[in-house]
Amino acid sequence: MNRTYVIGVGMTKFEKPGSRDWDYPDMGREAGEKALADAGIEYSAIEEAYIGYCYGDSTAGQRALYELGLTGIPAVNVNNNCSTGSSALYLARKSVQYGMSDVALALGFEKMEKGSLGVKFADRTTPLDKHMMAMIDKRGFAPSPPAAQIFGNAGREYMERYGTDPEAFAKIGEKNHRHSVNNPYSQFRDEYSLEDIKNAPMVYDPLTKLQCCPTSDGGGAAVVASERYVEEHGLWDRAIEIAGQAMTTDFQNTFDGSDMGVAGFYMTSAAAKKAYEEAGHGPEDAQVIELHDCFSANELITYEGLGLCEEGKAGDLIMDGAVTYGGRWVVNPSGGLISKGHPLGATGLAQCSELTWQLRGQADARQVEGAKVGIQHNIGLGGAAVVTVYTKPERG
Repeated sequence: MNRTYVIGVGMTKFEKPGSRDWDYPDMGREAGEKALADAGIEYSAIEEAYIGYCYGDSTAGQRALYELGLTGIPAVNVNNNCSTGSSALYLARKSVQYGMSDVALALGFEKMEKGSLGVKFADRTTPLDKHMMAMIDKRGFAPSPPAAQIFGNAGREYMERYGTDPEAFAKIGEKNHRHSVNNPYSQFRDEYSLEDIKNAPMVYDPLTKLQCCPTSDGGGAAVVASERYVEEHGLWDRAIEIAGQAMTTDFQNTFDGSDMGVAGFYMTSAAAKKAYEEAGHGPEDAQVIELHDCFSANELITYEGLGLCEEGKAGDLIMDGAVTYGGRWVVNPSGGLISKGHPLGATGLAQCSELTWQLRGQADARQVEGAKVGIQHNIGLGGAAVVTVYTKPERG
């Protein structure tokens, strides 16, 4: 198998839906052109493309891709709920890893509606019916957004099991909004005090509005290349290795009565172990992490799912300052989904962009000192979890 490298990344600024006069082809073009320019290559070098989005017609991926060029390459549309962007990256990497191409493009975008996510096709089985029934059987159903209930219940379960202080969730919201102040791509760049976070309108206890990700418009892209291509074209100055990567879907224990299971905790844990094994690096080697904080509760349980702490100790990491600048890791230096925004098809590629910039030392005011290993976590209910380990090559 070929070793694989990210040689170019790009993204748009994430925006509140409807706040900018653009459409999904514009998002794809802007992100794609930035990634190609970052790689220093022409679109004609791309041999395969994987395009992610959740809301759109069947070949919207091709329509966005055609903004970059018309070269007849294979193009595959990808939809894996909130993990769509990293699923496109997963497929692009596989294409290069197994020799189907030397250079592949992962492109993602989303044009969303304002407000909480809702059901689009009411005349058929919802893909989350098993997850919703498992939640309702245990907790009932409240007049709150369903996703907030699923992840909020995971947070409740963690508090019930381990006595975690609910302030830990608010501190995650405070941290991520503070980090986003330095991210020009972030949808929100306002800093809030801990009291501001705690006193924001309650969405679903313990989650206030400032602990929940918004809906967003935006795009992201990454160019993946083989080691041979990087060597032949002298691209070591920009190449970041994808040293390990794994995708998992739901296991039987997703529905074993655990709220954390319904929220994808077991998928995360299994994917992390596989990615670490392939990479030969784990959280003990990492300095920077971008993880799927759709809600602050999910960031907290993901600390444990990624192996950052022992069972029951996730609350201690945020309360002790271990996951921000000056701590053991910097988690979500971009501001995360909570503040950067969450256009579903682009989120995983925005995470890839941030970690690529961090490992290159190009993250400006967000830069994590001495970043050499980064971990990415992206999850979609229904379900899929993708964990990726990036490393800075010794050469170049």
